[in-house]
Amino acid sequence: MKRILISGWLRPRDVYPFAILGLAALGMLLLPRLTSGSVTLINVYDVGQIFADYGLIALAIGLAMMAGEYDLSTAGAYALGAVVAVKLGGHSPLLGLAAALGVGFVAGFVQGGIVSRLNMSAVPVTLGGYLVLFGLNQELAHTKTVNCENYTIGLTLDEPILQIFSLRSLICLSFFAVVFLALRFTRLGAEVRAVGGDRRASRTAGVPVRRILIGVLIVSGLCSTAAGALKAFSLASANPDVGLTPLIFATIAALLGGVSLTGGRGSVPGILAGVLSYATLQETLAMIGAEDWQSQLTTGSLFVLVAALTAPHLKRELTALRTRLRGRLAAAPVPLGKE
Repeated sequence: MKRILISGWLRPRDVYPFAILGLAALGMLLLPRLTSGSVTLINVYDVGQIFADYGLIALAIGLAMMAGEYDLSTAGAYALGAVVAVKLGGHSPLLGLAAALGVGFVAGFVQGGIVSRLNMSAVPVTLGGYLVLFGLNQELAHTKTVNCENYTIGLTLDEPILQIFSLRSLICLSFFAVVFLALRFTRLGAEVRAVGGDRRASRTAGVPVRRILIGVLIVSGLCSTAAGALKAFSLASANPDVGLTPLIFATIAALLGGVSLTGGRGSVPGILAGVLSYATLQETLAMIGAEDWQSQLTTGSLFVLVAALTAPHLKRELTALRTRLRGRLAAAPVPLGKE
């Protein structure tokens, strides 16, 4: 049994994202009672809609982090996917979504090719990619919000299903399911984590590092543009400047989901739990009437706390501190009468 707990799904690092989700759900149930409120199915539906807004970009960020990289271009791809989808998908949403996915594929392929070919970090490359995508987006939208005249698309995507889901949230869940199955039941999962853990050793072991990096950034681009397209269809408009909100949400959600900042660790179910945890927190803050500054303070504090708790050398530092404390206690003079 102990071996199963360690090698299977029940390792502590795999369980804690779901423990955090449980605490977030408990907070959502209890905190509104302090303001004479209560949780309804509408609130659960709202959590699902927040998940639909940012879940896929969190999946994009999480996969890149598992491979030891950080994709800064996701925010630009998110915004550009929205504008492309609205401009081309007014009469055919499938055409708009396909065009947005095409943009994400090209962006991921180009950036992944540069990162893998030059054997460099993805941060400067994807920062440049973000600026390029942002510039293209501003030109395509003429720096103005692009409206979609077909409002029925958004109504269809956001119509409640079983009172807690929507077509948009189910589409996002299907993306998670496909990526989970690919990583869980093929060699891709082990190879992505191997590349994130030690790229040089992975090459020595025969892992196709270049293809893995290109593939991860392609999937990141596809998820980011799909998220932007679905959000734009929901609102019947696309804002060419979404700021860094999607990137911040996705990063916090990935960290809550157990993805390591240094790579080599994480899972798709964990990322899903992280997104739902953060979405639940956002809904809880809205339910209790928290002001903007309070929400931002909570978000910023949570980000710092999670980043500190997932620091790669935290365990070593805690072990060293415990050793020093034991040494001091052992060296402390024994009080008279206690000998």
